[in-house]
Amino acid sequence: MLTLSKMKLGQKFTLMLMVVFIGGILMSGIALERLLNHTAQAELTNKALMLMETMNSVRQYTVDEVSPELAERSETQFLPETVPSYSAHRVFETLQASPDYKDFFYKEAVLNPTNIKDKADEFEASLVSSFDRPDSREELHGFRKTPGGKLFYIARPIQIKQEACLSCHSTPDQAPKSMIEKYGSDNGFGWQLDEIIGTQIISVPAKTVFRTANKSLLITLAVFTGVFAIAILLVNLWLKRYVVRPINRMAATAEAVSTGDTKAEFIKWSDDEVGNLTDSFNRMRLSLQMAMQRLERHRRSRKGSQGAG
Repeated sequence: MLTLSKMKLGQKFTLMLMVVFIGGILMSGIALERLLNHTAQAELTNKALMLMETMNSVRQYTVDEVSPELAERSETQFLPETVPSYSAHRVFETLQASPDYKDFFYKEAVLNPTNIKDKADEFEASLVSSFDRPDSREELHGFRKTPGGKLFYIARPIQIKQEACLSCHSTPDQAPKSMIEKYGSDNGFGWQLDEIIGTQIISVPAKTVFRTANKSLLITLAVFTGVFAIAILLVNLWLKRYVVRPINRMAATAEAVSTGDTKAEFIKWSDDEVGNLTDSFNRMRLSLQMAMQRLERHRRSRKGSQGAG
């Protein structure tokens, strides 16, 4: 196994760049994962809020336009089309047929609903309690665990803001007889104006959030990896051409000079630090050549003096 001191210059640079590359990928990967998860949640939240506004528009249309037109028939026959929540759920089911919304789920969870299937579970009831506090926010979102898996949810309160809603939910004697016949008189009554009676919830499987974020993360990391790989390749090519190759030539020339070939010249390829080093070696070679010439003349002069004596 090569130690750092025994590695060639190109190998050392490659090792250093690889360490920087791996460290950069790890740190950027962690930061990007958090950022992309947050971005994915924000994107889904915006889409869910748009859906909620759509559902509220459908509810309002049902109250203002549909219910009055069918009021007389509702006395003798229960018509679910006059119920705002029914209209909202039906429209949402149509939206779910689109690939963009197939993973979304919509529920109006009510503490005391007329239809028992709309009753809030323990978690949903806690959301209603949160909305009922003075310091409550108008919107809550986060993750929750369910038997079917982890869900990302966005919730808003359902508040009674119109007297028309109380016609069916104030007292049993005020409600349409057809509704009493279908659902009975035990549930869905006693609502008050401005009371928060439940919560609108749109949820999506958590894996959808993470899948969106992970897809973006993989694409981003692939781009980073490609850029780093190209950078390492270019740095190695540059290093080999402008540093390693000139140094190898200087080493070969220095080897020739050391064995007595003082005419061997260090070739200058650039004006950078390597070029300056080449100039220094050439001056050293010339100095050595001059010193050798003086030494040779001195030796010859001594030899001539000894011969004359």
